[in-house]
Amino acid sequence: MFVKSNMIPLRKTHFVKEKDSVKQVLDLLQKYDIDGVPVVSDNRFKGILTRHSIYEAFFANNQTKEQFLAKTKAGDIASCRKLTISEDEMFERTLLMVKDMPIVAVTDKHNQLLGVVTRYDVLEQFQSAFGMKKPGIRISFASLETEGRIARLSEITKQFHENIISLTTFDETDQLVRRMVMKVEKTPNLEKFVEKLSQSGFRILSIHED
Repeated sequence: MFVKSNMIPLRKTHFVKEKDSVKQVLDLLQKYDIDGVPVVSDNRFKGILTRHSIYEAFFANNQTKEQFLAKTKAGDIASCRKLTISEDEMFERTLLMVKDMPIVAVTDKHNQLLGVVTRYDVLEQFQSAFGMKKPGIRISFASLETEGRIARLSEITKQFHENIISLTTFDETDQLVRRMVMKVEKTPNLEKFVEKLSQSGFRILSIHED
């Protein structure tokens, strides 16, 4: 899954120009009820402005509120100038990038703004990856890190005609064990399916219905 498949394109992106006043920025944030916007100059990305960064900048200077809003330009206090990602990179990279910022700028090799990825977009995609939007049975189990375990899991799933909604794996540190979380549709074969997993060396940790 690539960034370009899940980003908000430039034509739908709210952004401000480098010379826009902070008041203009705050008016835009309030109008569209958003937390941050990219700052551009001739469509080149110059950083990000958020409500939080604007408030920080105000309290760090000696101007009155009116002076700060009118005289301070977006480009003067824009931050995260290097917080960008290419549209051809894997979308998973955005997870850590939105930890501290509400948006990530998507740029080309010339630093031209192509669009943004928001924290909401990231959470939506990871909810989808974990199958959180579909009802089903979530089975958590552990398996030794040996060759062919995923293939064996696939064979058992096919044998019992289980429809997989999501499958996620996690490393268990240095124990040569991998933990897996599989979400499947609820079927009459579920009990036998789980029993077969156990017989095949998959240690069942938990089962619950979402």
